[in-house]
Amino acid sequence: MPPPSIPSRRLRAPFEASFAPEPISNTPRSNQAFLFEIAWEVCNLVGGIYQVLRSKAPLMGERWGARYCVVGPYIASKASLEFEESEPTGYFARVIARVQSAGVRVHHGHWLIQGKPRALLLEHWDLNSSLGELKYLLWEQAGIACPPGDQVVDEAVLFAAAVQRLLAAACAEAAASRGEAPEGDIIPEHMVAHFHEWQGGAAIPWVRRAQLPVATVFTTHATMLGRYIASNEDGFYDRLPWIDHAEAAARYNIRAQHQLERACAHGAHVFTTVSQITAEECTSLLGRTPDLITPNGLTISRYNVGHDFQTFHADFKARVHAFTTGYFFPNHRFDLDRTIYMFTSGRYEPRNKGFDLCLEAMARLNAELTAAQLGVTVVFFIITPRPTRSLNPLMLEKRGVLNELENVCEKILEEVGDRLVRNAAFGEGLHLDDLVDEYWQLRYRRMQAAFRMDNLPPIVTHILKDDRNDPVLNQINHLNLINRREDAVKVVYHPEFIAPTNPLWGIEYEQFVRGCHLGLFPSAYEPWGYTPLECMAMGTPSVSSDLAGFGRYVNDVLPDAGQSGLTVLARRGRSFHESAADLTRHLLEFCRLTRRDRVNLRNEVERRSWDFDWSRLGHAYHSAHDLALSRI
Repeated sequence: MPPPSIPSRRLRAPFEASFAPEPISNTPRSNQAFLFEIAWEVCNLVGGIYQVLRSKAPLMGERWGARYCVVGPYIASKASLEFEESEPTGYFARVIARVQSAGVRVHHGHWLIQGKPRALLLEHWDLNSSLGELKYLLWEQAGIACPPGDQVVDEAVLFAAAVQRLLAAACAEAAASRGEAPEGDIIPEHMVAHFHEWQGGAAIPWVRRAQLPVATVFTTHATMLGRYIASNEDGFYDRLPWIDHAEAAARYNIRAQHQLERACAHGAHVFTTVSQITAEECTSLLGRTPDLITPNGLTISRYNVGHDFQTFHADFKARVHAFTTGYFFPNHRFDLDRTIYMFTSGRYEPRNKGFDLCLEAMARLNAELTAAQLGVTVVFFIITPRPTRSLNPLMLEKRGVLNELENVCEKILEEVGDRLVRNAAFGEGLHLDDLVDEYWQLRYRRMQAAFRMDNLPPIVTHILKDDRNDPVLNQINHLNLINRREDAVKVVYHPEFIAPTNPLWGIEYEQFVRGCHLGLFPSAYEPWGYTPLECMAMGTPSVSSDLAGFGRYVNDVLPDAGQSGLTVLARRGRSFHESAADLTRHLLEFCRLTRRDRVNLRNEVERRSWDFDWSRLGHAYHSAHDLALSRI
């Protein structure tokens, strides 16, 4: 697909690129246009794009109102939880009738998130019988060869064809209804279709070839090829200008995905990405420099609990204490009041997400804390999904014993409380042992004995399906972080996202984050990175890196962020061990903070989180939409 007739402009300085020009909100075109936002993750939680769409929806609804509609695939298991179906009326009813006559069933309703935006979910598999023909058209018209049997590519092609039919129907119905629509029926004069990622944007070549009067915007949140190269090769950004994108795509067997992504970037009227560092990647690998940077924000008010956030930290830290007690105390004890909880989380990409760097720093911190004799214990959690057979049965057993021990203690407290009041009233002295029946004393000792273990605490909370070949577990063992009594740093590898249904936790992931002291996300490849931003929204200090889009953005616009509880670790152009040494120094400094220091830091983190609210960052999306309208 040839590039758009108006050439893309080179990015300006990082600060200016991050903040796009103010949108032209009052132009006739923007007032009369519809916005369709199209992504594979509409009503379909897969990764970070879901968070972008969900959190940004209220801002889009505020500007576009009833003229805003999200479009995604119909996946019954997900839709039953996130989608409220309703009968369409007016213009949308007629558009849906046209699409269904073209062979694609459409579900109309609202996405059950804040703002409840209108949603159209397409049954793209209705076109499965035409898959071969659709692939041939992609090869004939755009030179994209799609391999047989690749389900991800097949789904993208079918979804693209369904979206193209939807947009064609929307344009045809708008043309037919102008001047004839019933009063109150909103008919678009212009349309903007904003596509996210190649799975959502694969329709762009067909939309442009059909010459539909639709202004197209394509946002890539990470390039497929960049993700693969960075996961497997060192010095990705240093070598970026010299990478042969076609050869690399063939080597990693993602040629079709890469070609579709390039076609989306070149076919859109406006091309955007989420960060300055990913813009460099797009220029080299996709062959087009983004027109604008559209950084990702959050709806901070969703997380804001006012002055109670310090209370929330204390309450949920107690829940983390409960996990720690059940996990470590059968083997050895340490002072929970002098325990600091650190964690990392995300997709299982150990190199890209910086899990390897975190573990190296933890091994060094273990030696530093032991030598300094600060009396501080660090418990470091790695939260990332992996194939498992089950929870570790030993953990369930010890959790059950701990629960029973808690019940015994509660019974003893009830009994002692009643008797203590009576004895005090009679003027008797304080003899607590005499107030507990022998039965409960015996139960107490038996539960204590059942709780004790002589071996080391486990490293992994679950039974991994392939523990011998797990890089994270192998690195933990190589670094000898095996949870010995004398280790100041303990490690918990939790190969599943934290959820209330998990019997070891019984809390939400967000509650876990609030209960921790520090989040660590020193990524080697991260086009944006929501995890440190989510930490900020909940008042938890965190570490990002200058190889993450979020970290690069923070360096550009908040040079004093380190004083606000958000540290950006320098990794670009530096060796692994240099970065590990810097991270270790930062962690040691954090361990030296007093409790009052940490309270003050959480206050500052929560205050600065509002700098990343969609009300401040969302106008970049408005500018992208206005720019696209100006180009058709």
